[in-house]
Amino acid sequence: MRNIKEDEKLNVLNHSCAHLMAQAVKHLYPNALFWVGPVIEEGFYYDIDLGDKVITEEDLDKISKEMKKIAKDGKRIVRNEISKSEALEQFKNDPYKLDLINRMDENEVTISTYTQGDFTDLCRGPHVESVKECKHFKLLKFSGAYFKGDSNNKVLQRIYGVCFPTEEELEEHLNLLEEAKKRDHKKLGKELDLFMISEYGPGFPFFLPKGMILRNILENFWYEEHTKEGYEFIKTPIMLNRELWELSGHWYNYRENMYTSEIDDKTFAIKPMNCPGGMLVYKNSLHSYKDLPLRIGELGQVHRHEASGALNGLFRVRTFTQDDAHIFMREDQIEEEVIRLISFIDRMYKIFGLTYDIELSTRPLEKYIGDIAIWDKSEKALEDACHKSGHDCKINPGDGAFYGPKLDFHIKDSLGRVWQCGTIQLDMNLPERFDLTYVDSNGEKKRPVMLHRVIYGSIERFIGILIEHYAGAFPLWLSPVQVNIIPVNSEYHLDYAKKIKAKLEENNIRVSLDDREEKLGYKLRESVLKKMPITLILGQKEVDSENISYRLYGSEETKTVSIDEFISSVKETINNKEKNI
Repeated sequence: MRNIKEDEKLNVLNHSCAHLMAQAVKHLYPNALFWVGPVIEEGFYYDIDLGDKVITEEDLDKISKEMKKIAKDGKRIVRNEISKSEALEQFKNDPYKLDLINRMDENEVTISTYTQGDFTDLCRGPHVESVKECKHFKLLKFSGAYFKGDSNNKVLQRIYGVCFPTEEELEEHLNLLEEAKKRDHKKLGKELDLFMISEYGPGFPFFLPKGMILRNILENFWYEEHTKEGYEFIKTPIMLNRELWELSGHWYNYRENMYTSEIDDKTFAIKPMNCPGGMLVYKNSLHSYKDLPLRIGELGQVHRHEASGALNGLFRVRTFTQDDAHIFMREDQIEEEVIRLISFIDRMYKIFGLTYDIELSTRPLEKYIGDIAIWDKSEKALEDACHKSGHDCKINPGDGAFYGPKLDFHIKDSLGRVWQCGTIQLDMNLPERFDLTYVDSNGEKKRPVMLHRVIYGSIERFIGILIEHYAGAFPLWLSPVQVNIIPVNSEYHLDYAKKIKAKLEENNIRVSLDDREEKLGYKLRESVLKKMPITLILGQKEVDSENISYRLYGSEETKTVSIDEFISSVKETINNKEKNI
């Protein structure tokens, strides 16, 4: 699925279409006032003050018809440049535009507007040549939105839409949106009994038994792969004293996202990140240059305050488990270690069929710690390592962590949607703040460099991504239930079904047995709806021959094999982490 905001041509087209929509709204509702209409990944939206009017589906149809009428008329879109005083005069009756104009830099001598027929709006642009280019659009949905995102302000009407150069591209995109709706992890998470969110804990997900099986598989896989890479594992406290967070810099740079409590008249903070605990573990013992690189992993639960309106299933929560690791090393080991780490991340993502792009995020303009010279050195080290590993990296200026630059891994799922998951953050600052040292070959104390890194990003979010990536139909090794057994008639075939179930369980295969008094067709449909990878159908033929018959998810073909042959195929598929037998 294309990211419209990052595609230059689509960005311009969608912003122009936002103006087309605003013009249509103004025709239908002459008193309408407009706040902002930005381009987003999915298309565009415009925030509109319609007085007491609340948008309905019927209104979307009216607006769409008016937009098509304006587009057919084909007026040119004309840019004009005016002074700030002229802008204030031109929009003097529009409090929303006046707010924008008054917040503009005084040094911004000229302000641009764009006019198409009888409609003019304040805008930096650029835009397409004429409204005729915006004719292939679709208004997607509407919602309420507080002015400036502040709940103390008025609720505006927000209308979302998307636009493409051709009807074919629009239809392709809309089909992908429909497919994405079917894959919604909140919907599938409920249908497949994986997780729940309670009104008693917004943003704090509950994992149900099947969801815990999936989670444990992912965590065990993580431990196995990290053990192969020479990592050691720790667990650090979930709450630590304020003084630690002041030392780390989090208190001054991240305080608004932290939960706090009072213990023995002192302020403690629930950790939003695992890093400071990792520093204390390193300081707990002396280290030699021979010990480095030291790779320390932690599946650490963190808490971060998120606005209630931003919460979204497992994608945006208030508590999550980071698959964290901190790698302490000498400066001369940076390049080799980053190259090794990129290779490790590549291997992990390939298991799930995920491709990715890498982005280098550099020093923030304001909230950062450390000297600029150290930042420059760190950024170059990451970029060089990325290139030497055989990967390109796009520069993302100003988006680094407050303590160091980072390589962000943007994975692509089966619909082509992009998710930021893995990251490698090079930190020459926190080792200085925590006075971390190692003894070099001359017996002198030296300062280590460290990497912060995650691969899943967070267990919760990664599970949400996998649910949508696989549309809930997990590969055999990940599926909470790997085999669902259906006896054709429980009166005659249930004992054999129980015998097969026991034998599969002896071989560590996860099994369910549907012994309900329901018709076979109903049970088969249920097995498909629950996206069971393999469904065994056991009737008189199977009892007599002591074989089993099975169907794979997505297929109506039934195969009959011996139980030993079946177990061998299932175990081989699980061990190789393949989709299905």
